[in-house]
Amino acid sequence: MGLDLVEVADQADPPVCRIMDYGKFKYEQSQRAKESRKKATHVLVKEMKYRPKIGPGDFDTKTRKVEEFLGNGSKVKVTIMFRGREMQHPELGRRILDRVAETVDHVGRVEVFPKQDGRNMIMVLVPGQGTRRQREAAADHRDAAAVAPPVDDPVDAAAVAPPVDDPVDAAAVAPPVDDPVDAAPTPTETPTETSEDTQTETRE
Repeated sequence: MGLDLVEVADQADPPVCRIMDYGKFKYEQSQRAKESRKKATHVLVKEMKYRPKIGPGDFDTKTRKVEEFLGNGSKVKVTIMFRGREMQHPELGRRILDRVAETVDHVGRVEVFPKQDGRNMIMVLVPGQGTRRQREAAADHRDAAAVAPPVDDPVDAAAVAPPVDDPVDAAAVAPPVDDPVDAAPTPTETPTETSEDTQTETRE
């Protein structure tokens, strides 16, 4: 009949075999695997980076892109990048992340709440509107972050120190010094002894 004898259970006693068309069996297996891969959802993770001093125009552009990613079914990792003394103000980054979450709440919800990761602060958004419990949890998280005491700027000692007057030049305030008077007496002419000229008589 042109069929194959295929062993399907080699561990059984006695082993189990099946009479089948082995080529057709392999083809059906590959088709079922292809259908299962097609139905599987592949979630991509996109990333969008913000800065604490981002302007309103850049914020709107980046947030629209985050909304587009969520609408396409991708997760979005939102990152706030801090530099230098910006690390002293994490509340600025948290405020931006909260604004992003509120702007895209109709297409996405918060999966990972804002947290510090080295010099960055991250938050993860997933597609789909949040349930009432998730929205309440996000609101509680924002309230807890709002009541946290802000980090004060380190006080610059040079800024609060009293101004230092310019050093006074002693030469500028000292009374002018007259030219030194030469105490040595002016040289006087000492009389010199004049000896009388001896006249010698010349005799012729």
